[in-house]
This record gives sequence, structure tokens and C-alpha cells, in this order.
Amino acid sequence: MVTPDLSTHRHLVSQFAGSPVLVVGDVVLDRWLSGPAKRLGREAPVPVVSVDHAEETPGGAGNTAANLAALGADVRLVAAVGDDPVGHALRRALRARGVSDEYLVEIPGRTTPAKNRLLTGGQVVARYDQEQDGPLPGSAGAALAGRIEAAGDGCAAVVVCDYGLGTADKAVAAAVARVDGVPLIVDAHDVSAWRGHRATAVVPSFAEAQRLLAGGPAVRPEDATPFRNTDPSAFKRPEPPAYGRPGHRGAGGTRRDRIAYVSENADAVLDACGADMAVVTLDAEGSLLLRRGADPHRTYCTPAPELSAVGAGDTFTAAFALGLACGGPPEAAADIAQCAAAVVVLRAGTAVCSRRDLLRELRAAEGPVVPPEELARRVDAHRAGGARVVFTNGCFDVLHAGHVSYLEEARRLGDVLVVAVNSDASVARLKGPERPINPVEDRAAVLAALGCVDYVTVFEDDSPVRVLEMVRPDVYVKGGDYTPQMLPETPVVERLGGEVRIVEYVQDRSTTSIIERIRTR
Repeated sequence: MVTPDLSTHRHLVSQFAGSPVLVVGDVVLDRWLSGPAKRLGREAPVPVVSVDHAEETPGGAGNTAANLAALGADVRLVAAVGDDPVGHALRRALRARGVSDEYLVEIPGRTTPAKNRLLTGGQVVARYDQEQDGPLPGSAGAALAGRIEAAGDGCAAVVVCDYGLGTADKAVAAAVARVDGVPLIVDAHDVSAWRGHRATAVVPSFAEAQRLLAGGPAVRPEDATPFRNTDPSAFKRPEPPAYGRPGHRGAGGTRRDRIAYVSENADAVLDACGADMAVVTLDAEGSLLLRRGADPHRTYCTPAPELSAVGAGDTFTAAFALGLACGGPPEAAADIAQCAAAVVVLRAGTAVCSRRDLLRELRAAEGPVVPPEELARRVDAHRAGGARVVFTNGCFDVLHAGHVSYLEEARRLGDVLVVAVNSDASVARLKGPERPINPVEDRAAVLAALGCVDYVTVFEDDSPVRVLEMVRPDVYVKGGDYTPQMLPETPVVERLGGEVRIVEYVQDRSTTSIIERIRTR
């Protein structure tokens, strides 16, 4: 198929509602302070920002929990917070996003971590952090373990967000291990620390995967913004970094593609993390799902500014975990996670993706090239809104001016234009063994790029009758010197209540003549 059928993905997302998910990890308060800057300070050449807007949002494990709640999950968040003003603000921010603070453990005298960003004109001009002070006291670890035992009862998945801030101590890790029989998804700066827990999946960044493999220096991705689904040809791939890691493929300092590097070292990554699968996020290059005995599964994205990527990894982890919690295939969960992260990179600050947002993004990701069954459903939705549906078909082997003129004329006959394209085997039967010149993937993609075309589908038969019966167009259009009586499709269209219209091609334009001209020259 030209475009994967994502209707199964949407069905999986529809099961997210009410799924109980336990989140354990380090929470942070994200503060976004913004306002105009009209002068520089006298003390130093820095902008003086007159703050007129402040937003406080959960970060870290709190953002993962907030995204799970927005996607419809029943979230149980276990984390440690201080009894300071930041901790109180974090509790309010969580409750405002549908995440209960029932399972939080408050530690007297402890500092709750915060990241404060100062913006003007949409740009970050400074960031100042409030750091957490040292490891958790032993009593806090025991309290957190007790909360995990209470919250883990009946959950469908466990998500660990371990960013090295102290929450995931030995007592906590042991309590997580006792929540048995459900997927365990680990998002950690050092996933090797969870190797003995046999996680279902880990979600390392590319730099974290590098550290897993060799303990070499982390490589900061060149394009620091993930996660929008698109065709792989729709963006220019960034120049890959040098690796130079002895003992693994891609060593010796040569510059290699990150996708190839991770793919070739898939087993080594899985060995190092001890998980059943790993999803390595690759910033502007999407992600790679690694599973033993299976080819890597890639998701695609387009770059966005780094500021917009804040928290996108939390969104990815939340959606991926829910996909596994609801019994979905890991590949579908990864696709869904990429779509969810695509939503939040279009929003300012630390954002979340709702279930409604995700369903909308999945529909957009399907694009205009769809299987006949899904096409019929979409056309029915247009028709229910009063749209007039126009249908045409052909090989469209070498698209030329005659085709374009004909399709534009067809589009003017209604509100939605559907183009059915003969498969490669069908073209060969109709035109001979030397055709088609272009494979169906290319022919469909070019047609879908035309502004006058709303949907493209592919059919295997010599005639589009089966697709016509599914779509039931109001108007069936053909071009050339036909009459309606000459077309075998006419009785079918009229039986379905439609009409047949003939439009003329541009004279002296044909695929056959173009091919012959190329060959003779």
C-alpha cells in the first residue's frame, strides 16, 4: 500500500480512555515567564524583561502524567516533592491537568526542583533552575514504595521517569519490580541502571543509546526537535555526527547515518539495557523501534524549533506506554507516540496532547492516499455534509499537462475529487510488459500533490468497478473520445444513482507520445 492504513491505530487510541497507568519518577515544575523587553540593563548588556505573563506546568514525570491524563488514562503518579512553595505550585499544576496528587510523598525541608525560563519576543533569554538537594532520605524511599504498592493495584502499565533526581532509589525500584504482569516502560537518563528489572521497553535518546553502547561521549543532536510524522523524503536529513566508538559497527571515526548506526547495533542496545524492546528517539530523524528478531521500525518527523520540543519526549513516552497498555502492537504504539509528539511541538511551552488532538493528527498523517475501504468511510463523511463526490480513474503513468487540465475540469464538477489509480500489475495487463514507467507509489504521490485532487486510491483490477461500488460517486468522469455508452462502468454508476460525464484532454498530449519522444531523442 502507498499509505499505511492507520484506522487500526485510531481504534487503539479509542481504547485509551480509563486505562489505569502508574507513573513513578522525578517531578519538576516548569515555569514560563514572558513579557516585552524595551531596553538593556545598566548593570550588564542584557534585556530587561517586564514580565506580564507566568505559566506553571508539571515537568518531568509530572508532564508524562499530564499527557497520560490528557490522552484519557486513569493516572496514578508516585513522586517526591518538598513542602516548599514550588512543591505546592506543582501540586496545583498537576490537579489542574487532571492528575491527582494523592500518591505524592511530601518531604519536609526538601527543595522541589524547578526550571524557570524567561522569554521575550518568543525567545528564551535566560533559564535559572532550582536544584533538588541530595538523595532522598531512607524514610522517603520506604514511603514511596508503599505508595507504589497501593497505586499499582490493577494498573495496566508502569512508566518510570528516572532523570537522576533521586526518586528512583533501591526501595522504589524494588517496589516497581513487584508490580508484575504489566508492561514496564522506562524513560531514564541511564537506562542501564534498570537492566536487572527486565523492562518491557526503554525510551533512550540517541545520546543515551551511545552511552549505553560504549560509555562514549554523548552527542548533542544537531536538530534538537522531534516528532512530526511525514514522508522520509519531505525533509533534508541532517549531517550525521562522527562516532568513533571502538568495538561496535560504525567505529573508526567515520561519519555515518544515525539510522544505520542504531539499526546495526540494535542487538547491542537491547543487550545493554536488558529490555525486550527499545525506542531510540532521534530528534529531527524520528525514532527507531528495536525488537529482537524483527527489523527496526522507523517513525518520521520534521524539524521544529528547540523551544517547541520541550516535553515532547514525555508526550512520546506517555502515548507509547498507553499503546502497549491497551495491547497494541509495538509498531502501532510507536507510530501513535510520534503523532502525539507532533501535536505538542506545534505549541508553546510544556504542552500536552489530548486524545482528540491525537485522533485528528492520525487522520492527517494518513494523507490523501488511502485504501478503498477507508476511502469509502471518508467519502461517506463528506457526503453526509452535503458534498458532491466526483470520481475518475486511470494509469497516470507519466503525468502531463493533459492530465492536469482533465483533473482540474473534473474537480469543478463537484466538491471532492477521488482518483483511482491502476496498480502496476493492472497497468502491465492493459498497456504491455514495458509499462508502467513509474511505480504506483510514485504515480499516486504525484497525483496526491495536485491541489485539485482530494483523495487517491489504488485498485488491482482492470476496471475500478469494485471501488465505484464502495465509493458511490455522484459524478463519474472520463476523458478522451469516449461516450457514456462506450464505458463498462456506466451501468454501475447509473445503478448507484450517479451520472457519467466526459471531459476532453488537451490536444496532442499523451503518455505514449511523451515516452516515444524520450526514447527517440
